[in-house]
Amino acid sequence: MDLIDRAKVIAEQVKKLKDQIRNEEATKTAFIMPFLQALGYDVFNPLEVHPEYTADLPGLKGEKVDYAICVDNRPIVLIECKTCTENLTNAKHSSQLHRYFHATEARLAILTNGIIYRFYTDTDKNNVMDDKPFFEFDILNFDENSVNELKRFTKSQFNINELEDVARNLLYTREVKRVIAEQLSNPSPDLVKLLISEIYSGTKTASVIERFTEITKKSLREYINEKIKEKLETVINSENTLDTNLATAIDVNVQDSNTTANDSSQETSERVTTEEELQAFYLIKSILREQVDTSRIQYKNTQKYFGINLDGKVRQTICRLRFSEESGKKSLEIPDNNDSKKRVKTLLENLDQIYGVAEFLKARVQFLTKYNYTAQPEESEVV
Repeated sequence: MDLIDRAKVIAEQVKKLKDQIRNEEATKTAFIMPFLQALGYDVFNPLEVHPEYTADLPGLKGEKVDYAICVDNRPIVLIECKTCTENLTNAKHSSQLHRYFHATEARLAILTNGIIYRFYTDTDKNNVMDDKPFFEFDILNFDENSVNELKRFTKSQFNINELEDVARNLLYTREVKRVIAEQLSNPSPDLVKLLISEIYSGTKTASVIERFTEITKKSLREYINEKIKEKLETVINSENTLDTNLATAIDVNVQDSNTTANDSSQETSERVTTEEELQAFYLIKSILREQVDTSRIQYKNTQKYFGINLDGKVRQTICRLRFSEESGKKSLEIPDNNDSKKRVKTLLENLDQIYGVAEFLKARVQFLTKYNYTAQPEESEVV
């Protein structure tokens, strides 16, 4: 399981329990220890993840940090934990970390409430922990990019010698993004002057700057919206092309298979596949994507029904659709697992109603994959 999958599991745990946890120890057990474990550290080995770490140094007598990740009995990461209801912006929460950071060999410090994880080092002054975190990870709000950054601190990838460069890059990237966000909502006079210097040759008076400030703000918004729209259209068009090619390929394969198997059979000869049938086919593939590799889900369009099956096998029918163009009536039939000649029929007013039988479709696929019929001879079509 990749780190992003492990993070998703922890996120579900946090969502389920965060409103019921009221103390620091419960936060550690339910949220923080699983997080450290996801990073690859052995939380059950006190020589690696040292709980209640005490540094026998002047000025720290009697003080303990919640966890220290150690290598060769030397702390390399300090972790201060708070209750999940605590707000980490309170300066007193990081004060103990400051003292320990200065007094120990650790170069990385983490302040967390089990939901937010703030990473600190000493980019400004050696052996003095920065006031600002260089990286922040929110277990309830993360994306692939933030998980990729988090991977740098896993047991297998963490390199103390590269920490300074990593920290500076992350810190500067974070600050640049913050400045960009500010400029998008409220462009500074300097930015406006820089932009209009390319398009306006007149004197840049206060009124000109004010007028172009609004133009700049509007232009930045429109440019970003246009790039987003352009990206979405590219994705949508590529998906449509893929779907069309896939449908064509499957259609050709099915036609070839039918021709070879039963040239003279009017019952199994194909008719033109409608757009609505294809929409239903892709909808059903979407429903079943977690049950089986979707490349195995295929269709066979006969004169009397539109069949959806596994691996092109009639004996592995998932369901049959009967869409009448004359009457407009639509139905979906799922074979009985105990008797394939019996089918449970559901009338459809629209394709969205297919979601109403999603669990039955999943159960049918689970049955078919559990009792694999591929080695058995094909049965004749029963309509």
